[in-house]
Amino acid sequence: MKNYTKIAATTALAAITAFSALPRASEAATLLDLLRGGPGKTSQKSGMSTIIEPQARGGLEMGDPEPLPKVAGPRYYTYKAEATRAIVLKASAALAGPNTDNATPTVTTDLPQVRRFLGDAGVRAPDEVAKAVEAYYNDGKPLIWVNETGITERARQAVAGLAAADTVGLTPEDYVVALPVQAGEPSDPDRLARDLARFEVALSAKLLTYAIDTARGRIDPNGISGYHDFKRKTVNLKPVLNMLRLSPDVAAYLRSRDPDNSQFQAMKAELARLRAADSQAGAQIEIAPGTLLKPGQSNPELANILAVIKAVGSEDLKTEHGAVLATYAGTPDYAPELVAVVEAFQKEKGLKPDGVVGRATIRALTGHSNAEKIDKLVIAMEELRWLPDDLGARYVFINQPAYTAYYINEGREQVAMRVVVGSKSNQTYFFQDQIETVEFNPYWGVPKSIIINEMLPKLRRDPSYLDRLGYEVSHQGRKVSSTQIDWNTTHSVDVRQPPGGDNALGELKILFPNSHAIYMHDTPSKSFFKRDMRALSHGCVRLAEPRVMAAAVMGTTTSEIAKQIASGQNRAVQVPQKVPVYVSYFTAWPNKNGTIEYFDDVYGRDDATRKAITITSAARAPRS
Repeated sequence: MKNYTKIAATTALAAITAFSALPRASEAATLLDLLRGGPGKTSQKSGMSTIIEPQARGGLEMGDPEPLPKVAGPRYYTYKAEATRAIVLKASAALAGPNTDNATPTVTTDLPQVRRFLGDAGVRAPDEVAKAVEAYYNDGKPLIWVNETGITERARQAVAGLAAADTVGLTPEDYVVALPVQAGEPSDPDRLARDLARFEVALSAKLLTYAIDTARGRIDPNGISGYHDFKRKTVNLKPVLNMLRLSPDVAAYLRSRDPDNSQFQAMKAELARLRAADSQAGAQIEIAPGTLLKPGQSNPELANILAVIKAVGSEDLKTEHGAVLATYAGTPDYAPELVAVVEAFQKEKGLKPDGVVGRATIRALTGHSNAEKIDKLVIAMEELRWLPDDLGARYVFINQPAYTAYYINEGREQVAMRVVVGSKSNQTYFFQDQIETVEFNPYWGVPKSIIINEMLPKLRRDPSYLDRLGYEVSHQGRKVSSTQIDWNTTHSVDVRQPPGGDNALGELKILFPNSHAIYMHDTPSKSFFKRDMRALSHGCVRLAEPRVMAAAVMGTTTSEIAKQIASGQNRAVQVPQKVPVYVSYFTAWPNKNGTIEYFDDVYGRDDATRKAITITSAARAPRS
């Protein structure tokens, strides 16, 4: 036996970029730390946690290996609606004196019989809304929505504007305010004044709630899952009630607060079109759910498949294959000439033209129902409010359900390419950032999740595993052989893969530093881009044309990018100007022509968002 001392180690730090040095040993998260709930326990930012699989306890004192841990990704939460509190109005507001605000008249005689009941309105609202309502009325500003006998015309405009919230993807029921009684009862002469006071405060609160909702969305995306990472927008509510009081058209003012970017406007128009569309039930050709048809097989659904192609296929397709479609007699045999028709349709739709009719092809044939499209649009409009009002003139947009990355310059799409995103068990996050660096011939710093979940079991069986694959192993800043590591005990190591043809990151990676260690990169696994379903990675975004994207963000040519790669040197280069990047998740999104395209909910996030919206609406319902 060789006389050398084995170094005890089992885990690694997160990915290492080529322009950063290896982490100091003092910064490393050891497996023992993870087992004891130290550095590896749940992080609020990343949502990463470590779960120990149940095993029989042994212990190091018995010479047993540490039990195999499991690093789990973020989780989905049970959404909690935003808390509300009572709106507190000072009694002095009922008898306010002259106001020094030139835009606001004195209110000494402003419906004192109603003002004295403002403090008893009993209206609840989120804290931001409550503060804005309190600031307005406690400052003695005029009542807006009521007069001596009932509600004003301005109030009716406001109620009508809120009732139209569904036109911009919101829920009108969230903003309903009960109308006041028409007259006081003889036994309670103050009832009308009391009811008018409640209506005044309640309508102001609902209008301010709408102002927040339409600007940043009804729900906090970070409350949906650990995969959502957004800084919620702040909305200045202070001037809103005064603007509503002064506006000649309250409903128009509400609409002016809705997002006005081109993407939102396209969604709004599509939503109106779908809701106005006549029902086509009975006219649509249906293909049996679960149909799977391969060349050479027989299936009675073939007749329906070809009938749909005849109905929705392009004119070019129908011209090229018109003779075959015209002579088809409805037989179930999937003959070669019919396969050619299906392949042509698949090619038009951007699918793999293999002639296999499965879920993706059927979806392309039948599309989503109007109800499904409306649901996707409402959720997409909610999600779009989480992003900046203006995405910018130049940015990269990655839409995970579309498996596509786009480069937008001067407001126009210049590049669109296929991507591979995280698998369902290693989901890509939903967040925004800025591209800062392109790294050529990169090292791949192996994330601790891959070390622990995938490599550690193999290393315990074969300590030379990493050496044979050409990985570099470092302990306390010096390189060691993986056979020198005792993978059954606990200390820290760093593992990285050198540049080369087999490197997991390929020729280059495009970095936008974030707490999730997500970036765009090349890959040696080119065949994945031929698949229709491309949720296959560990979470990063693999690019079908990495040189094209690198050239775009660097503001150069693919030839220059090729020269950098050809040098063989590991080199990180800063982009001339930081480029916003949106790593997004939209199952409805407008293409470059403004036409809305629809995609499958690969991670089930639409479901999670829909539940959060439902919970929010339930929390806003009037209390009995």
